[in-house]
Amino acid sequence: MEYLVLAPTDREYANITSALARGSWRNRYEVCKCGVGKALASANTVAALLRGGLRYDRIAVIGYAAATAGQQRGRLVAPRTARYHDCRVPEAFVPELAETYRLLGGDDMQVWTGDAFVDAGIAADVKRRFGIEAGLFDMETAAICQGAATVTDIPVVVVKMVSDIPEECDTEHSYDEFVDSHSDFGPIVEYIDNLK
Repeated sequence: MEYLVLAPTDREYANITSALARGSWRNRYEVCKCGVGKALASANTVAALLRGGLRYDRIAVIGYAAATAGQQRGRLVAPRTARYHDCRVPEAFVPELAETYRLLGGDDMQVWTGDAFVDAGIAADVKRRFGIEAGLFDMETAAICQGAATVTDIPVVVVKMVSDIPEECDTEHSYDEFVDSHSDFGPIVEYIDNLK
């Protein structure tokens, strides 16, 4: 099976390419740095898919993500769905912005995408508005799914390492400290490589 692996940041790109170089894997992987933020991640995803001739069997979005209270830093999460959390438009008016994207992950959780580094206030607001207790937050996944869906129906899997928990007073400094000390993405590759 051939994967297009999308890594948002330079550190995530370095970590995943290092992990792939260390092992012998059953699948083939091509890694692309998609960038941070919805517009850039979506555009780079579509560009990578088209450059590759849409030959991939799956898309894998990897990296770090914030999580709601009660999650454990360092835990790998492979959510089942992705949605935007920062689009405040009526569902019937712009349905593609309220759509839930299905993912191949096995964890009963959503990854919420928005154009802001999530703080405790944003996390609490998302939980209240959508009636959820647990979730991940990033700045790419739903946009990657949306962009990919414009050119292909290739399935998407997301595997993120919980890096920070804003409701437990984590900040961008907590994120940086975590990322600096948790660079082994071998478990992320193992999860993807063993995915049925």
